[in-house]
Amino acid sequence: MKTWLIPTMHGYQRSWLRGDVLAGLATGTVVIPQAMAYATIAGMPPSVGLYTCLLPMAAYALLGGARALSVSTTSTIAVLVASSLAGLPGRDPGELLGAAFTLTFMVGLCLLVMRLARLGALVESISPATMTGIRIGVGLTVLVSQLPALLGLSADPEADGFVEELVAVARGLTDLSVVTALVGLGAIAVLVLLRRLAPAIPGPLVVVAAGIALVAFSGVEDRGLALIDPVPTGLPALSLPVAGDVVDLLPGAVAIALMSFLETVLVARTNRRRREPPIDVDRELVATGIAAMAGGLTQSLPPAGGFSQSAVNLRAGARTQLSGLVTACLALLVALALAPLLADLPSTILAAMVLIAVAGLLDPRELATYAAIDKTELGVAVIVALVGLTGGMLLGVGVGVGLTLVLVIRAVNRPKVRLVDRPDLVGPDELLLLLTGDLYTGNAQVTHDTALRLAQAAEPEPRTVVLDLAALNRVTIPLLQTLRSLRDDLACDGTEMVLLDVPAEVLTVLRRSTWFAAAEQDGFVRHAR
Repeated sequence: MKTWLIPTMHGYQRSWLRGDVLAGLATGTVVIPQAMAYATIAGMPPSVGLYTCLLPMAAYALLGGARALSVSTTSTIAVLVASSLAGLPGRDPGELLGAAFTLTFMVGLCLLVMRLARLGALVESISPATMTGIRIGVGLTVLVSQLPALLGLSADPEADGFVEELVAVARGLTDLSVVTALVGLGAIAVLVLLRRLAPAIPGPLVVVAAGIALVAFSGVEDRGLALIDPVPTGLPALSLPVAGDVVDLLPGAVAIALMSFLETVLVARTNRRRREPPIDVDRELVATGIAAMAGGLTQSLPPAGGFSQSAVNLRAGARTQLSGLVTACLALLVALALAPLLADLPSTILAAMVLIAVAGLLDPRELATYAAIDKTELGVAVIVALVGLTGGMLLGVGVGVGLTLVLVIRAVNRPKVRLVDRPDLVGPDELLLLLTGDLYTGNAQVTHDTALRLAQAAEPEPRTVVLDLAALNRVTIPLLQTLRSLRDDLACDGTEMVLLDVPAEVLTVLRRSTWFAAAEQDGFVRHAR
């Protein structure tokens, strides 16, 4: 029987408590400023990222089954949110915020519908190449979008998409703010050095504290250093879904739900210890769905499991989702008491954290592996990335899912028959064919045509075609139709057809067909020698 509430704490051991608490605190120092930075990617105030570390994180901790997973939001989700909201022109900032929270709520509903329809395993079949293409597209999109904040440039509100934003950045370099660029690049240097030389030290917390101190004690903002939007003190207000935005936001909600689920399950499996229970995709759909619905009601972005924050959680010793509850409590403390300190945080610091966080998405080794192993997968990754960069990441996700379905259909629709050289099983004037799998509507005709072509091309012309059914597991109507049609077509050429080594359970079902029962009486079935 499944334990639905706080399943990761079932059988809790007191020795785990210290690790969970310390991991929750360590993860909070990374994920809270990182989530605030991701909110800026989506065009939202940093406070929206902070709120994503409250109720959504707590909801997942109470319902999710991945022990070391840390759930807030990710760069991929933030980019998709921005793409979804871009399709709502003419909205003032308040209306866009309402639409964003409606989108988060709808993502939760989509995840729950996927659970009810048992689509978890189907969604997981999206190819790794598609995910690689999405990561590359998201990484480059985020990189370009953060350059104005990093370098102190004026963002071009008319620039739409990767190419236009890149051109706008190149044109605006003459107006670069030296102070802003030095602070941002310095933050990047500190983050990189700490990650390599002292990974136990929370780099995001260090640069945030340093940035706040710089502003508080130097007055450097008077020299052009921009600060983030103020983070209000207190809890987020209730945000009800806007019914009028549902139709316009539905495509984005579906795409974000797919990515949220895929990222969450992938990170959960990557961080699962060997002796921990396997990841239950149905549970993850429910937990992430409820977390998203809770976030939609409390001014949050759609939640998902994050790679970097979950890695910190795991390294710090998290054994259960108690660590997630500790992180949520730390975020609550920030919202209630520490928010005024964030008023002195430079925007370039958030941009620096985002760029370091998404650097892992741009790994050319993945493309090199595809090029060496499967150029078709390489093509999928490149196409998805290019479509995402030129047409938007929502379109990129759609194209990626479509290409995955094409590849799957192409793979399963291949002929399930091949020529076998086994003189010990057949006579000198017989041709042995092996049926390598089950037949259904998609592959029955191509299997029939391939078997007929092999028989007609054989030299010398066989007197009998022997079809080995040892690998068959299931009887279908297309199977029966293929056997009957193939037998009749071979008979027209003067060639007999018999079946070899039919599994007993398959033979029992085949005999329910009047045609097969009569054919068996005529010697249609032969047992192996």
